[in-house]
Amino acid sequence: MLAAIGVDSIEALFDEIPRELRGGTLAGVPAALSEMEIARLMHGRAERDGHWLNFIGAGAYEHHIPAAVWQIATRGEFYSAYTPYQAEASQGTLQLLYEYQTMIASLTGLEVSNASLYDGASALAEAVLMAVRCHKSARRVLVPASVHPVWRRVVRTLVRNQGIEVVEVPYNAASGHTDLDALARYAGRDHAALVIPQPNFFGVLEPVDELTDWAHAAGALAIAAVNPIALALLRPPGEWGGGGADIAVGDGQPLGVPLASGGPYCGFMACRRDWVRQMPGRIVGATVDAEGRPGYTLTLQAREQHIRRAKATSNICTNQGLMVAAVTIHLALLGPEGLARVARACHANTLKLVSALTAIGGVTRAFGGALFHEAVLRLPVPVAPVLRALEGQGLLGGLDLRQDFPELGHALLVCATETKTDADLAGYAGHLARILGKRSRPAASAHRPRT
Repeated sequence: MLAAIGVDSIEALFDEIPRELRGGTLAGVPAALSEMEIARLMHGRAERDGHWLNFIGAGAYEHHIPAAVWQIATRGEFYSAYTPYQAEASQGTLQLLYEYQTMIASLTGLEVSNASLYDGASALAEAVLMAVRCHKSARRVLVPASVHPVWRRVVRTLVRNQGIEVVEVPYNAASGHTDLDALARYAGRDHAALVIPQPNFFGVLEPVDELTDWAHAAGALAIAAVNPIALALLRPPGEWGGGGADIAVGDGQPLGVPLASGGPYCGFMACRRDWVRQMPGRIVGATVDAEGRPGYTLTLQAREQHIRRAKATSNICTNQGLMVAAVTIHLALLGPEGLARVARACHANTLKLVSALTAIGGVTRAFGGALFHEAVLRLPVPVAPVLRALEGQGLLGGLDLRQDFPELGHALLVCATETKTDADLAGYAGHLARILGKRSRPAASAHRPRT
């Protein structure tokens, strides 16, 4: 290439850069390694993380991902594709996004979906902003304490500088779902929206029909925050109550996206057609060309998102294209029946795990009633040392709720997806029983009688 452009060396190619601004050599870079040596080095470093049997859920779930998902998603056509501004050069990407939107709309039972957002937490924050725009008069939103604590923090971070008040609604101490009686104190006040999780952070199923109807009777929008796997079995947000939820959001991570140390994930958003012009992000539409052939193009995307930022529906106007490709391929491979089988297997495994763990003395369920995917258990001893002991056995035993929900006492959030076998569940129960047995045993006397 240097010869073709008539330059003698790399040094000469960049001779316009003043010498005093050049960085020189990179002293911290080690000597070059061969491909084989690099592979061995990276395998060794990966093994330092260990191999864990994972029973943590809490918004990011370990599901089986068919090998075909990422074999297809990492093809050059998807892996390197950028924002499809030029429709004539991006028909494949646009078609995939259109199919993704169709699947999300079908899952949620709503009419319109966008082309995704960053993750579930930011999608919920965008839904709150959208609800305030739609409502026009109220700048107060009701968010149950049973919504994921991280999602609640993200919402507060993204809306607080816009003068929007986030009001926390308590959960019922016995059932774990949003306290319907507590909502009575908010009646008669002007609220833009009520957030309705399903299932909630505790794995408890919420009374979504009553909550949706309450929101609409109060003149507020209903925002559903849902797990997409659960939607394979539960009624979709578009059918909640008398009129259905107005907006539905969630995280697409359970649909073919690996845990990957916390990301990247993708958030989904769907809404009723009434509110589509307030929806943030991109929407892909289907059309025909001059010869009647089907085609796809970006539509209903406010140009202000790129130029006049002060008038934008959102300044987070991108979409997680690669993650969306994986979600779309994953859903296409599983289909409705396959997704329902995954959901049933997750539910069955969680029930088996809860049954096995609550058979141990001192371990009880924190909440009664229906659940999905995960459950809160109360232990007779502090959770943190128990989890450390389980890690010593190669187990990630769940999430200690002490930091976010201290009122629950020694509470542990556990999850079992379809990836867990009966042997895995029995192994967890056996280790926990042994660990709790040691910790509840009275300390031996320092002065033993002589024999």
